[in-house]
Amino acid sequence: MPELPEVETTRRGLAPHVEGRRITGVVLRRPDLRWPIPDQIREALPGRRIAAVRRRAKYLLLDTDAGDSALLHLGMSGMLRVLPAATPIGAHDHVDLALDSGRVLRFTDPRRFGCLLWQPAGTEHELLRGLGPEPLSDAFDGDWLFARSRGRSAPVKAFLMDQRIVVGVGNIYAAESLFRAGISPNRAAGKVSRERYAALADAVHDILAYAITRGGTTLRDFLSPDGAPGYFEQELSVYGRGGLPCPACGGPLREASIGQRASVWCPRCQR
Repeated sequence: MPELPEVETTRRGLAPHVEGRRITGVVLRRPDLRWPIPDQIREALPGRRIAAVRRRAKYLLLDTDAGDSALLHLGMSGMLRVLPAATPIGAHDHVDLALDSGRVLRFTDPRRFGCLLWQPAGTEHELLRGLGPEPLSDAFDGDWLFARSRGRSAPVKAFLMDQRIVVGVGNIYAAESLFRAGISPNRAAGKVSRERYAALADAVHDILAYAITRGGTTLRDFLSPDGAPGYFEQELSVYGRGGLPCPACGGPLREASIGQRASVWCPRCQR
């Protein structure tokens, strides 16, 4: 599944091509993806100008000049690309937003776990309510994590991946951040000190920011809008490396399921 750096890479790739452009038509080749596509997508979007492309957590919002927004999620394998209008249509090309540039914004989603929904002006979609702060914002730091972890017995990795605590830190980046901070993913969230949470927040920020510069992590189906893969996968320290040597101490990396997610860590370096 595309994680925050992949979604942010997509946002940055799309913005120069779609911001300021008017949507001249909408083609829906199926009535639903993960959920039914609202009628407003077909009825209200044509004629609107895209004022901005925003990201909230792993969602993308196409904000229009009327104040409403199309809300998208890439799901497990979704992809957004800006293409010439005459580009042949593939079997999994479900949505085209025609632009006044003569190009189309095409949503491809083989597994159909993505979504295309509607956010009316002046409202916040229910999927966005209750989300925690952005991990690259000033609202997220070690003090925030420490305050919200008190009394929690759940593993710190599961705590870090809770979207109500902080958004967009999925399995890959949680594993990498905990390794950099030297914290075992199994440690109870309420047993991590304020100082160690400060180190963890810094690790999350730095790793996500760097991954964005590298175009994200290529896993399975992710490609950026220009078709280029991400390169952060080549620099992973622990994720997907169970049984291999730890890059810090050389000992074998341990692998187990934590919170029903595959987890890899170094039992020597992470306590």
